[in-house]
Amino acid sequence: MKKLVLASSNPGKLREFETLLAPLGMDIVPQSSLGVTEAEEPHASFVENALAKARHASRRAGLPALADDSGICARALGGEPGVHSARFAGEPRSDARNNEKLIALLADKDDRRAHYYCVIVLMRHADDPEPVIAEGSWAGEIVAQPRGASGFGYDPHFFLRDLGKTAAELEPEQKNLLSHRGKALRRLLAKLKEGA
Repeated sequence: MKKLVLASSNPGKLREFETLLAPLGMDIVPQSSLGVTEAEEPHASFVENALAKARHASRRAGLPALADDSGICARALGGEPGVHSARFAGEPRSDARNNEKLIALLADKDDRRAHYYCVIVLMRHADDPEPVIAEGSWAGEIVAQPRGASGFGYDPHFFLRDLGKTAAELEPEQKNLLSHRGKALRRLLAKLKEGA
């Protein structure tokens, strides 16, 4: 598998995957460059959405597919935005509006703890009965004032107390080492090395 279709058109995710997979010499092709539209994500769990996205991209592109479903889960909101993270404030998708809504909902809450969660699925073909699945999480808390210019999504508001920084203030290499997506991808690669 030297060429994979990435079941995402998110430029931030594409950059992270390209960086993390570069040592393996894999060619990561975003689905949009192959004319593959985004899959529906109607499911209540990250793993079901990731499977649906990988299957859709693999079937349309005729290539092995890599998909992730990820989001931020706030403790005081019962895990929301969760699987709705990308469209939390509705369409069209907007990081700014999503962050505004999250901050507004947490304004009167004492518990600001949250975690990013990611499930990555690799399907060798669209009907792969044994997709490789890995997950990762990253704990932090939500701060009202955005900080930092790196990252994307909720990163400017995702504060890491032990580092004294938000995710958007981290260098890309440090973020990839610590992040939910980085952890999930390393677990996926470990499974592939074990012969999964």
